[in-house]
Amino acid sequence: MKALIVYMSVSHGNTKKIADRISHILNADLAEAKDIDDPNFLSKYDLVGFGSGIFKGKLHARLIKFVEKIPNQENKKSFIFSTSGTGKQSYHKEFKNLLQEKGFDIIAEHSSKALDTYGFFKLFGGINKGRPNDKDLLKAEEFAKNIRDKIDS
Repeated sequence: MKALIVYMSVSHGNTKKIADRISHILNADLAEAKDIDDPNFLSKYDLVGFGSGIFKGKLHARLIKFVEKIPNQENKKSFIFSTSGTGKQSYHKEFKNLLQEKGFDIIAEHSSKALDTYGFFKLFGGINKGRPNDKDLLKAEEFAKNIRDKIDS
């Protein structure tokens, strides 16, 4: 299985930390959405993960624009992960719908709490300082192992 993780990590490196852990378990290539110019780039992969921090209740705009530009993927296996102040998976809903419209088969989702300094949180140094922490990173590894098990079965 050839895997790729497409991500955006722009504020504190939170998403990159999670992406690195998932990538290690899945032996996946890593690429930031802003660095991929060819919309057909995904064709050489069997599994594609998408991740970013949450901005105004959504995954990063660059990641959304990237997916909007790619051709239909005809049931290509995929997963979504995110980092945010709340750690809610409900932020994935619109992005999940977009992936499904593009023909992706979403097999898993993961969300991790992370340092958030958006808006008024900035006034007191943010929330979830020190996160993602070791426990969060272990949860990301477990998430990746579950994906690997689904693919291998």
